[in-house]
Amino acid sequence: MLEVDGIHTFYGLSHILFGVSLKVDAGQVACLLGRNGAGKTTTLKSILGLAPPKQGHIRFQDEDITGKEAYVLVRKGIGYVPDDRRIFVDLTVGENLEIAARRGKGRDYWDKKRVFDLFPPLQRLENRRGGLLSGGEQKMLAIGRALMGNPVFLLLDEPTEGIAPVLVRAFGQTIVRLKEVGLTVLIAEQNVKFTLKLSDRGYIIDNGRICYQGTVKELFENVEVRRTCGI
Repeated sequence: MLEVDGIHTFYGLSHILFGVSLKVDAGQVACLLGRNGAGKTTTLKSILGLAPPKQGHIRFQDEDITGKEAYVLVRKGIGYVPDDRRIFVDLTVGENLEIAARRGKGRDYWDKKRVFDLFPPLQRLENRRGGLLSGGEQKMLAIGRALMGNPVFLLLDEPTEGIAPVLVRAFGQTIVRLKEVGLTVLIAEQNVKFTLKLSDRGYIIDNGRICYQGTVKELFENVEVRRTCGI
């Protein structure tokens, strides 16, 4: 589904990513773990074309998408949920979803009803403005809005940041459901234990470099990884 090969990304003159490589197979949940400032968000932005790499290549469904603009990649089937949610605060929940709607192929596509089935609280809040929602409700709306674009591959940036523990568990169940319906997911997260439980494969990034990678079983069995990440 996705292959990132040796990308180097800069913000101005600041070198942020150093030869980052990762791979996500179709139907997998993969995770990119690391502390704040390690390079997780920049990696996702590089994939989506928001911070195009100066070196290296990114392939999506066997097509080189390096440097393509974000709107083009969304049309190709990549969804993105940023860590700061970026919902439209002056629009209602329903309007936030409708504005992102893009008809999917076949009969099994995401629409407002299906998003409400995934996140029942949003249906009760359909006419409430986005700026009046709690942090957890805004996170649900951000994910729902991304799904309305009917992606085949979803980038989730810090989905558990700033939400209550009970909602963290609920979001875990949501990710499991998304995998069950065939969506491929890449999660960038600090919450190591939560994320590894949901993932098939993991990557650990620090100072813009991938330090460890492997299946979840391999990461759990790596003594150095367990000590570094506290798992």
